[in-house]
Amino acid sequence: MSGLQRIALVLTIIGAVNWGLVGFFQFDLVASIFGGQDAIMSRIIYGLVGIAGLINLGLLFAPKKATETNSSARTIH
Repeated sequence: MSGLQRIALVLTIIGAVNWGLVGFFQFDLVASIFGGQDAIMSRIIYGLVGIAGLINLGLLFAPKKATETNSSARTIH
């Protein structure tokens, strides 16, 4: 997994946690931290999370062989 994919995965997790908070508690953490949904910083964060989700589509469709090679290389024998 490349550095870009790791950053994208972290942003996607942040987005998932935010959506969970919105769904369960009607609380938008990103909006509350950055000054509301219409604030420029909130919109940037929402945009980055959206782009990260698109980048992570590549992980979904990655060949299984490439995934196994990367995980086996890290295994200590």
